[in-house]
Amino acid sequence: MQTFIASVFVFGILIFFHELGHFMVAKAVGIHVHEFSMGFGPRLWGFKRGDTVYNLRAFPLGGFVRMAGMDPNEDEEEPDYDEERGFNSKTVGQRAGVIAAGPIMNFVLAAVILALIFMTHGLPVPTTDVGMVLKDSPAYHAGIKEGDRITSINGVPVEKWTELNKLVNSNAGKPIQITVERGGVEKKIEVTPRLSKEGRYIIGIQNNPEKYVMEKMNPLTALWKGAEATVQVTVLIITFVGKMIVQQAPMDIGGPVRVVAEIGQAAEKGVYQVLQLAAFLSINLGLFNLFPIPALDGSRLVFLAWEKIVGKPIDPAKEGFIHMIGFGLLLLMIVFITYNDIISLIAPGK
Repeated sequence: MQTFIASVFVFGILIFFHELGHFMVAKAVGIHVHEFSMGFGPRLWGFKRGDTVYNLRAFPLGGFVRMAGMDPNEDEEEPDYDEERGFNSKTVGQRAGVIAAGPIMNFVLAAVILALIFMTHGLPVPTTDVGMVLKDSPAYHAGIKEGDRITSINGVPVEKWTELNKLVNSNAGKPIQITVERGGVEKKIEVTPRLSKEGRYIIGIQNNPEKYVMEKMNPLTALWKGAEATVQVTVLIITFVGKMIVQQAPMDIGGPVRVVAEIGQAAEKGVYQVLQLAAFLSINLGLFNLFPIPALDGSRLVFLAWEKIVGKPIDPAKEGFIHMIGFGLLLLMIVFITYNDIISLIAPGK
């Protein structure tokens, strides 16, 4: 039950904010939106506000925003909207904005989730516990040992590794007096930092990754760090996908079954682990939707770019057929990935 609730929550916010991105920009540029729905299948509950119907449907496996003019089979003889409010009546730039807004909202959501984590739970910050002393380094020759905890430098108290690095580097190679705590006893050691290849002054120690404190951030710093982390994860994913394509990294693609399993494991560890996974999945969803694969937002953007270049749109029927083929291939891929996910869960390592 815990896994089910966590999965519905994670999938729900990812889909809701993705579709909300499409919806908000569509409304902003004056497109008539017939329906905003969460889920597929039979309608469970809903209401109408303005000219849009908001529905909750039976199967929580997706969602959609149905905009006027997007479906070539839509009845145009007696439309229930002004033609000027149809999707295809808008400029290429406006339509591209509507399409791109969904994936972009997923990146925004990831940054906001990470910011909330940084504000309320904090970011792990290494303490001044020494995890490793590099051989033949200034610290090694001065007698600093693994397990020591540095409490001050030149009489200035330090608690975080960043503070330690800043004080060491600021002394520009001059001898410094380091106070370490070893076995409950404080000891003063003089060390002369040396210039590294990166142009920083160091003493040759590394922090203990198992020793850290959670540092909470103010809202502005948290938002900045959340956006920064989102960009970093996006770059890492793109890099990994590129390596998979050129066979420099193993194929490691997970489907819904694997995602649910990961959510279940995160739920056992706590709410912050679920939120962190939700941010990561949101980045993946946004990035995946930007790939130029038929039926995804990325392919629609390609068609719009082509329209901008040649000055006229592709035949809606042909574009619809391409998207239909792409959707079928995506379904086959999902079935294949789901099968592999189930096999790996039943017989891990095979």
